Amino acid sequence: MEVAHNASTVNSMFSGAMFAPLVCGLLFGPAFAQDVPQNALVVDRLKLNALETVQPPSVENLTTVFLPPGITEEDAKSKPFHVYDEAFLDIIGSRPTLNIIATSEEDPIFHEAVVWYPTTDEVFFVQNAGAMAAGTGLNKSNIIQKISLPAAQAFANGTNQTAEVEVTTVSPEPNVINSNGATNFRGQLIFTGEGQGDDIPSTLYLMNPKEPYNTSVLVNNYYGRQFNSLNDVAINPRNGDIYFTDSLYGYLQDFRPPPSIPTLVYRLNADTGALSAVADQFDKPNGLTFSPNGSYAYVTDTGAALGFYGFNYSSPATIYRYNVEEDGTFSSRKTFAYASPGFPDGIHCDTNGNVYAGVGDGVHVWNEAGLLLGKIFTGQTVANFRFIGSGRMVIAAETELFYATVAAAGADPEDQY
Repeated sequence: MEVAHNASTVNSMFSGAMFAPLVCGLLFGPAFAQDVPQNALVVDRLKLNALETVQPPSVENLTTVFLPPGITEEDAKSKPFHVYDEAFLDIIGSRPTLNIIATSEEDPIFHEAVVWYPTTDEVFFVQNAGAMAAGTGLNKSNIIQKISLPAAQAFANGTNQTAEVEVTTVSPEPNVINSNGATNFRGQLIFTGEGQGDDIPSTLYLMNPKEPYNTSVLVNNYYGRQFNSLNDVAINPRNGDIYFTDSLYGYLQDFRPPPSIPTLVYRLNADTGALSAVADQFDKPNGLTFSPNGSYAYVTDTGAALGFYGFNYSSPATIYRYNVEEDGTFSSRKTFAYASPGFPDGIHCDTNGNVYAGVGDGVHVWNEAGLLLGKIFTGQTVANFRFIGSGRMVIAAETELFYATVAAAGADPEDQY
């Protein structure tokens, strides 16, 4: 594993004087009343809406990274905070930064389950389960990994001149088989395990974040039936219950049997063991999060992604919003946003209720009305990310791991430290 850039190179690319007057906005789009940071660019929506040439679907589709008119790939990467609405400036603040802190040449080790454990100030994440480049799935489970957040900060700030941020493999006992999503829960970590073959069912695990990383099973069946391929998990801040999604990716990556139960969102009460389904009618439910007060649930549907079988461009790449009723059930499904490029995977909210999702070119940010405010542009797929306390973020982009600083703070309880 190598680090893409040393700290001084990255900081010179993404930091600098940090903010400049309105001239930056004038270069790329409409002027705003607020100053635009030097490493941000403003996108003119009017120019975006009327292109001189609109490419055919064979050229421009969900697999391609779209660059607005007048913006080159070099512009997009050197100024990675893309402002579509002035409200995004309040989110990123006057001094946002984005740094690559670790890379992997082919193995997508920075994939999902980004979660912060404040007690040790470590960030956990997992390798892509089922990825061909990793050889994981049916014959080998993926791995859980972690980094030290102080080490990541020091590297990003240029005060630690090591060749890389150390990535440490965690070895749970018993193992979490083909882990994917994760969240904090009562001082421990919950992981979704996708399962393996016919005989190792998809499971929701509870793991001690400290050695020996002992695990226990929270649930591994729905009244005797195997789940398909558990994907993501979140805690509702209002009722404290565990909600999780069940998708099809183990089957679509050839390490789980054909589905025998619908793709659903479930609710689990850890104290009573009560398990129920709260939402259906998905293609492939994926990421899951809640608004700051727990009154809304956001679920991503990555139906357009078919695993080893390519893409269906007309299937969902969509975020749905639900009302969470006082009794914990979901109601009033609403199409919140359709993401492009790629499809929305991991999803989180900030303390103001803005919605963030990892997509095909970075992290997109919408307001509560589903209006795209801006992007943290990586130029590649982001499967998941996490706010790490106020103003910090770790972004997993398959073969690259990013550390970002912004003005916003995450809404998840563990992000408030």
